[in-house]
Amino acid sequence: MQCKASVASQQCSRCWTETSPGSIWCCSDRHRPTGVFKGASKGKCGGEISRPSRSDQHTGAATCGTRPDKEVGDGDGSGTGSDVTEESFWNSVVSPVLEKFEAVATGGSPSEEVVRRLSDECSGLHGALQERGMLGRRLRKRAALLRSLYRLIDLGSDQLNLLLAKLILALEVSGNNLLNICKLMFKISRSASNDTLFHNNSIIDSLLSVLRSKDVSVCGEALLYCVATLKFLSGNSALRRLLLEKDCIGVLSQLTHRLTHAPSERDSTGPTHTTAGHILVQLTATFRNMADLSESRPSFVSNGVLTELTTVLDHHYADPDVCTNVARIFSKLSSYNECCLALAEIPQCCRIFIDLLGKHSKKQDLVVRLLFTLGNLAARSPEAQLQIYEERGAVDTLLRLLHSYQEPGTAPGDPLGPRGPPSRPPPPLPGAAEREDVLVKLVRVLANVSIHPTAGTALAANKECVGLLLKVLERCSVELSEELMVNAAATINNLSFYQGESSEIRRRHAHLSHLLLKLLLSSSMAAVLEATRVFGNLSQISDVRLFIMEHKVHQFVVTLLDSKSSDVCYSACGVLINLSSEPHNRHTLRQEGAIHKLAECLRDFGPYDWQLAGLVCQTLWNCTEDGMEDETTELLHTLSIYLDEEEALSYSASDGDTMRKLHQACWELEFRPVAQRLCRRFQVQEAAEPIREGQAAAEPIRELS
Repeated sequence: MQCKASVASQQCSRCWTETSPGSIWCCSDRHRPTGVFKGASKGKCGGEISRPSRSDQHTGAATCGTRPDKEVGDGDGSGTGSDVTEESFWNSVVSPVLEKFEAVATGGSPSEEVVRRLSDECSGLHGALQERGMLGRRLRKRAALLRSLYRLIDLGSDQLNLLLAKLILALEVSGNNLLNICKLMFKISRSASNDTLFHNNSIIDSLLSVLRSKDVSVCGEALLYCVATLKFLSGNSALRRLLLEKDCIGVLSQLTHRLTHAPSERDSTGPTHTTAGHILVQLTATFRNMADLSESRPSFVSNGVLTELTTVLDHHYADPDVCTNVARIFSKLSSYNECCLALAEIPQCCRIFIDLLGKHSKKQDLVVRLLFTLGNLAARSPEAQLQIYEERGAVDTLLRLLHSYQEPGTAPGDPLGPRGPPSRPPPPLPGAAEREDVLVKLVRVLANVSIHPTAGTALAANKECVGLLLKVLERCSVELSEELMVNAAATINNLSFYQGESSEIRRRHAHLSHLLLKLLLSSSMAAVLEATRVFGNLSQISDVRLFIMEHKVHQFVVTLLDSKSSDVCYSACGVLINLSSEPHNRHTLRQEGAIHKLAECLRDFGPYDWQLAGLVCQTLWNCTEDGMEDETTELLHTLSIYLDEEEALSYSASDGDTMRKLHQACWELEFRPVAQRLCRRFQVQEAAEPIREGQAAAEPIRELS
């Protein structure tokens, strides 16, 4: 679909130009328009980058410095070789082509044959000038050549105009004429149907050359249109790869550095309406598109783009368009290990993210992307976990967001709170689905940060933090908000690991136990798994063990051993270990068939997960403390096979060397000691050997390893 702006036909008498209001071509400052665009297409966090809109409107104001235009009418007086040689070249090569150009009548649409012929002549002329070294400002009659080229642009052929633009840029135009050519390329790039023209033309090299060489303070508006052209082109997957091959990311990184380190750009105390600000909107949108290409990730890291974009956020924090574009780039790249670790090494990145969350707390599309990036950083880097927690005001900012996005009454049909008319018209806030998306990402940040012992211990003792997490479990349902409920339960599980005297999780264990029942009885296996993990930690408390037995939760946990999932079985064993530490629970568990199911788990998962196999043996040790009537022979057979090192490690023979060594270490440290101990017990029980008087019984295992 064509989206080109219409071009007025009134021409300037000195050169190729338009003088009607709003025209984009001019030969002097009195014709230059002041409106430039600042729009950028938006998308959901974590989604695929779609092609930017081809109908960006001019919504901002920017300036572009211009110089007197020497190209048209007066020449620059320079040349190469003797005047006779250049004159001969002009008469024999250039002049005949210009005569053909002059013979073409402007106005109306030329035929395909005329366009093809003119395109061939233009390409031939470009090649001849390049071969004779007559490009740049070396040609004495350069002004006459430019006049003829400008005249052909009025034919309105996009194919021909790109060839003309490439030649005009090679002649090193400046001022308004440079600006006009950049606007022409931008106008052509707005239509997706023209992408093939750019792919089959080396005009991209000319664009990148302009971005490398031109001064922002002098040619800012021209650079703006160049970057905006690249933004449109980068929406095409084939052109993205071509741009990557031509080091577009490196060129844009250098331009970003020049923009952020220009003296006039260092004061960002208010909304940014400078030319640099407008360029950065288009530039970051281009980076956003390039980040969609998996092959581009090494280039982002090697060219220092992540550092430059962090500086952009710091300098332009008041510009929501720039911040949102950068946040989209970070949310995409931080999903990959090499980019995430590179971002984590930037000292100020966590501070900047936290500051932006505080300043733009109601801008959901920005907040959700920043939180997603912080969650990725905390998931991959222990240093980032501690840095986020220790950042001044970080915990307060995160909890304030958690509270504000849980506030009721902001959207009809909101599952997060009760209804009721507000006392005054509330400010516009995101709807229920958007708010829940923020909560999902925010709770994930807390879950990952709490992995660090320092942060986890402090958050477990934070009444507000624990209270807000419990409120999520109270107000939401797994059916409507599964991801949020699972993340909240996972965070509570991490916090329940730290059970010091100051732990709010331990203090509120009774209320939490009732809330976990809702997750256990849901149809979501992810929710069941997280609830079981929490019970694995909480069941170290005697009151929780009593709650589990009274509410028949133990029956459900024993059933989970049939799940055929190693993660679920591991979590179930964690609960059963603690329950079986008490003699009056062991008989009940045996009646539920726990020993038989544990034996099946050992047989099915042992060779592939020695850590789980070791935990199963610990659980069996506790459950058989009072003796065992059956299953002894079968268990002894299984244990004897798995305790044979050669046999046991043969299951990992096809793995790589690193995985094979890890497999062996788990077998030696996690499984073999407790399995040998259990095997000796079964051998004694099978032989019906009574315990000698005075022999101490083995101590039940209660704590999780």
